[in-house]
Formats: sequence, C-alpha cells, structure tokens
Amino acid sequence: MIRVIWFLIVVGLLALGAVWFADRPGDVAVTWMGYQIETSVMVALVGVLIVVVAAMLLWTVVRAIVRSPDRLSLFMRHRRAMRGHLAVTRGLIAIGAGDARLAQRSAAEAKRLSPEEPLALLLSAQSAQMTGDRPGAERAFRAMVERPETKLLGLRGLYIEAKRRADANAARLFAEEAVKVEPKLGWAGQAVLDDRCAAADWAGALTALDNMKPALDKATYRRHRAVLLTAEALALADKDRASARDLALAALKLAPDLVPASALAGRLLAEGNELRKAGRILEAAWKMSPHPDLAETYANVRFGASARDRLARVQKLVAKESGGIEGALAMARAALDAREFAAARNALAPYVAAPTQRVAALMAEIEQTEHGDEGRAREWMARAVRAAPDPAWTADGVVSEYWMPVSPSGRLDAFQWKVPLAEIGFTRPMIDIAEPPAPAPSVDEALPAAETETAARQETAAAEPAKPAQASVKPTVKPATIKPVETVIPLVHAPDDPGPESTLEPDPVSVPPAPPDPWRRLRELFR
Repeated sequence: MIRVIWFLIVVGLLALGAVWFADRPGDVAVTWMGYQIETSVMVALVGVLIVVVAAMLLWTVVRAIVRSPDRLSLFMRHRRAMRGHLAVTRGLIAIGAGDARLAQRSAAEAKRLSPEEPLALLLSAQSAQMTGDRPGAERAFRAMVERPETKLLGLRGLYIEAKRRADANAARLFAEEAVKVEPKLGWAGQAVLDDRCAAADWAGALTALDNMKPALDKATYRRHRAVLLTAEALALADKDRASARDLALAALKLAPDLVPASALAGRLLAEGNELRKAGRILEAAWKMSPHPDLAETYANVRFGASARDRLARVQKLVAKESGGIEGALAMARAALDAREFAAARNALAPYVAAPTQRVAALMAEIEQTEHGDEGRAREWMARAVRAAPDPAWTADGVVSEYWMPVSPSGRLDAFQWKVPLAEIGFTRPMIDIAEPPAPAPSVDEALPAAETETAARQETAAAEPAKPAQASVKPTVKPATIKPVETVIPLVHAPDDPGPESTLEPDPVSVPPAPPDPWRRLRELFR
C-alpha cells in the first residue's frame, strides 16, 4: 500500500512539472558552426532525454563487450566446479554403497575438475582405502594436513593408518599434533591419554585428561581423574609417602568408593600415626564396598599389633557393617591367625553349605591347623577346586591378583571387583552338597553329618559293583541360554570416516552415470 502511494505521488509530481512547463512556453536557440537551431523548451527537453537514454544504452553495450571474457571465464569455472561437486557426491555415495570402481572413477574426475576441493581429497583417500592402496590414502591425508581447513581430518586419517600398520610412535605423534591444533578434540585426547597410561606417565595422563574435560561428562571425568591420582600415588608410595598420601586423599574426594585409593590412604595415614583418620576412611569405604584389602588394612592399622588385637579390630569393623561374605572371610582369617578356631568356624558357618573357593580353602586351613586332620583338609581342598569362584579384579577376561589402573587392552578404569565371567550369566553348580535345611547348621553340626554321609557312600560303593566315578551335581540356577549375536554392518560411512578396516572387493556390477544432455546446458544459457 505504501508503494502505491509513493508511485501516485511521483506520477503526480511529474504531471505537475509537465503542466508547469506547458503553461510557460518559451524558445531555445542554439548557434553552432554557422547553424542556428530554434525550438521550444519542451522539445529541447525531450531531445536531451533521448540523447541521455541513447548514451546509456551505448555504454551498456560497450561495457558488456569489454567484460565478456571475464564473464565467460567465470561461467566456465562455475560449470567446472559444479561438475566436480557432482563427481564428489557420486563418489561418496559409491563409497557408502561399496562400489569401489565407481568411487575410484569419481575420485579421479573430482581431482581433475576440483583439485582444491577438500571433499575431493577425502574422496581420494577413502577410495584408495577401499581398493587397498594405503600409500595413496596416506598421500591424500598428508595433502589435507597442508591445508588449514582439513588439517584435523588429515591428522585423524594418518593416525588411523599408523594404527593399522602397528606404528605406535607415528600414531602418537599424529595425535599429539592434533591436540596442539585443537586441545578439546575427543579422539586425539583419548589417544594421547591411552599412550600416557601405557607408558605409566601418570602426570602426563592427568594433563591429557584435563584437556579432554569439555568432551567428558562430569562423573566420567571425576572417576578417571581419581583413578589416575591413585595410580600416581601407588607409584610414589615407596619413594615419597607424603605426596602419595595427598594424592590418595585427593582421589578419595573425587571417588569415595574407589577401594585401592581408600586402602592406600588408610595405610599411609596409619604410617603417619593418623590412626583415627585412617580408621574413618576405611570404615566409610567398607560401608560402600566391602573388600578384603580394606579389612586387612583396617586390622593392621596399628603396626606391631598382636593377632588378638587384629581380631578385635576386625570384629569392630564387622559390627558396624557386616559386609556379607567378605566380612565373614575377614573374621575367619583374623580368628584363625589368633587361633580362635571356634570363632573362625562360626563366622564361616552360613557359607559352608554352598562354599566358594575362599571359604573352602579357609575351612581346609582350619582343619589342618586345629586338628591336623589331613583327610578333612584334602576334602575341603577338593571342594575348593570345584566350588564357585570368588570375586576378583577382572578386566578384558583377565583376572589380576592386584588392582591396576589400566587393562591389558589399554582401557582406563577397566578392572572391576566381580566374579570372573559373571557378565555372560554363568553360574557354577553346587557340588556334593545336600540340600540344606531351613535353619543354617553350625560348623560343628555340619561336619559330623558330612562324615556320616561320606561313610554311608563308602559302604554303598563297597557293596555295589565298581562304576566310573561321577560327581553328583545339583545346579542352583538354571544356566543362562546364550543367543548368537547378529553382526551389524554399516552400509554408509560418515564423511569423516577414513574408511573400513578391511579391503573391499570392487562390485562387478555398477550402473554408469547418465550421459549429459547438451541441449539442457544450452537452454540454461538463455534463462
């Protein structure tokens, strides 16, 4: 509406000017080179207007002729860039579809048409990886490194190629270079962190973890930092006890349930004669996660204490929090060392019906130490061999006697206190144990019954003909059925994926691109 109003105002002003000139007629006379031209003012104005319009048209034509080479060059460059872009698009789609031959052809075309295009370099690298041309892929990635906009992508590609050829030193250098360019880059920070952990460079690992902090959630960062601080404290425990104690306490502030940090802090505080603080730390850790290392450290807080004093301390710890089977094992161990055999038997009584390996081994030691009964000790050791396993420090299918901050595969904080193979749902059966009655019998009651049952079996075996030995097995839990896991193959790779691990065979059948339409290009020129 506003535009219409302005248009009417302009038209009105022009009409007013024309009327004004028409009401005031006059003559215009021009004398030039002996000629005299006389006309009215209105005709003179129209003539001047015609001359101006003709001059503008002539200038437009001349300028178009002068600029035509530049326009033609720009058109050809734009046309070449569009063809290169189409070649890159076609090649990336071919890589996702697994058509190595079409991807190679598209990469060559893109390199010819758009050699400076970043995606053309990526297409060249991925097509070379698909055909197994690793040197060609590295050349493409090195060309990316030379350009600021593709430097990180090129470093990632070179890092993966170095890992594939097992060149750890080169992979480390590429990752460190990527961290210098972008400290918050996740894959580079993780690679540097793994390398520092593998070299036991805990200070360097902490620096790498701090660089990765923006890429990690708060809980993961705190846990990993606590693990690294504990690892550094363990490395300094025999050299600089004060620094090791401070590091262990700092780790506990980040992860109070980290058992190795609690045990180390308790031991170092006790060595510094800070017994109350050590006791509080160990008691808090025992409440969260009962562990034999905590019970042993708590029992030995006072150096040079007698076996009975250690038993009293374990009883105090278990009185505050029973700790389940770990509390019972700690009580039995301390009682056995103090030669309180009745207390040791009573502590293990709830678990002798279905003993674990450690329970059976302790019972064998009790029988051997108290009565010198080799027969009962061997019977319990036989049960220990076939009994259910106890929790242990486990990571990547490896069982370790001690906690370690890094697993054999290089994962940080991978070791967990759990029953080995528990993650696949495996449950060991109960062997040679009769169904227990409702109230759990004490050890003194259970052993005579076991002797009677064993004697009855021997008499039956003597009366019957010999049969192959076979252990009676009564499973406590139905074994879990393990279903096969289907393999999932990604059909399309992300643009920043340097390519598949294995070399793909070229697809023998590929659809060639449609021939270009020359008339369509000619029609586009006149649009």
